[in-house]
Amino acid sequence: ADMTADVEEMERMVSGYLAFARGEGTEQAQPVNLTSVLEDVAAGARRAGARVDVTAPVGLTLPLRADAMKRAITNLVDNARRHAHRIAVSAVQQDRSVSVTVDDDGPGIPSDRRESVFRPFETDATGGTGLGLTIARDIVRAHGGDIMLEDSPMGGLRARIRLPVSTG
Repeated sequence: ADMTADVEEMERMVSGYLAFARGEGTEQAQPVNLTSVLEDVAAGARRAGARVDVTAPVGLTLPLRADAMKRAITNLVDNARRHAHRIAVSAVQQDRSVSVTVDDDGPGIPSDRRESVFRPFETDATGGTGLGLTIARDIVRAHGGDIMLEDSPMGGLRARIRLPVSTG
């Protein structure tokens, strides 16, 4: 049963990555309410049983490929949901960029392994297919930003996305 679940998860992740590579890569950036995207992702995680808090300014809007960015943030929140009890998602605008953080109270990832988990099919000690973070980073970099993994003030892992406010 565990092997079947792993295979199904891998198929889902590969399908998601292929969808991004084929279709979402051509999605055009347009003004998107990032706060609404964060609330949608949190609502999905709550339906799956997670405790998720969202803190973001009302109407935080920037040019995004909405479907792709939702997939990236969902991947980060899903990772946190699998490994933690509590998740906090926040967004704040700082000068010419927006910072989105996904914090959790899980076991985290040792600092010397944080960059390697972005490689395709690389997994941490808790399993997984090793594509979620790869997909998330590809999407965020396609938006001119990046993702970093850090220690969370909640005791687990913090995934920090930095996005430019303007695509120009």
